[in-house]
Amino acid sequence: MITVVDGDAPGLLDRIAEVRAAGRAVLVADPRWSAAQRHDVEALIREDEVPADAAWATLTSGSRGAPRVVLRTAASWSSSFATVAALLDAGSDDSIALPAPPAASLTLFSLAHALAGGPRPVLGADVDATCVHATPQGLRALLDAGGAPRRALVGGSHLDPALRARAAVAGVEVVSYYGAAELSFVAIDSGEGLRAFPGVELDVRGGEVWVRSPFVALGYLGAGGPLERAGGWATVGDRAEVRDGGLHLRGRRDGAILSASATVVPDEVEATLRGIPGVRDAVVFGMPRPGVGALIAAFVEVEGAGPDDLRREAAARLVPAHRPRRWFFGTIPRTLSGKPARADVERIAAGTGRDRG
Repeated sequence: MITVVDGDAPGLLDRIAEVRAAGRAVLVADPRWSAAQRHDVEALIREDEVPADAAWATLTSGSRGAPRVVLRTAASWSSSFATVAALLDAGSDDSIALPAPPAASLTLFSLAHALAGGPRPVLGADVDATCVHATPQGLRALLDAGGAPRRALVGGSHLDPALRARAAVAGVEVVSYYGAAELSFVAIDSGEGLRAFPGVELDVRGGEVWVRSPFVALGYLGAGGPLERAGGWATVGDRAEVRDGGLHLRGRRDGAILSASATVVPDEVEATLRGIPGVRDAVVFGMPRPGVGALIAAFVEVEGAGPDDLRREAAARLVPAHRPRRWFFGTIPRTLSGKPARADVERIAAGTGRDRG
């Protein structure tokens, strides 16, 4: 059975503890949900059978598709608590800033950790916290506010090397990680590239990342998602390659853009754009175009970089087939956890009918 707990309820951690003590799974609702979305989630919970060992439920849309509920056991998170505590160098006497809403899986993980003796959670970008668990956007917001925690655990989307360097100047030791709502922690990067998270076995098969891990979720409630299993291994379709002993991600298997005769991986173009001074973040996608399949488009969030300078620098760094042909500038819309909301980005771009900026 799943109990929905309001994310803005007073005494949230105590309420979650009560639900878990009663043997029920917890799903934290985001107060920003529409009434229709809340109704649909509650109907799904009532109508679908929930496995008896489910302890946690999170609503996820990834960055593209329709929302879905991911179910996991208590052990699928608790078995990583000791490693996370060591990475954060933090215990129950410490406080952890959680900028993402409690409905986000990375924040709910830290709330679950707190119930098991982990650092005391403080929702929001608390500048006095001794550590932080956040997306890159959340870490940036904390630094902007003057925060300087000892350690930062950063996931949810790509960590810009410039942001890691900025954190280091502020005295913050950053460990970033690659994971998924369905897989939890997969690999960590302390500044020397992604390596398998302790307890996880990695295998790249046909260009896709597969894991054998105690952290994998049970599955979905309602509609399915990208999680696949085979002989004790699991994948969500993220593509990667292993170079120099490190894992190098190359986006989801369905994310490649076919443009004329070229196959363009958005993650690779995004990484190049993020490396240009003045670029805070970038989302690259395809815009349908008869005859060529799709044009490469980029929605870029900048701080100080001018559109013309950015275009020139991108042209200097990217081969012609990978250069964006359509540019959009503004604040990138994000999911509740802080990841770029790709579907929203594409809707905004389609609605403008022209370049912005």
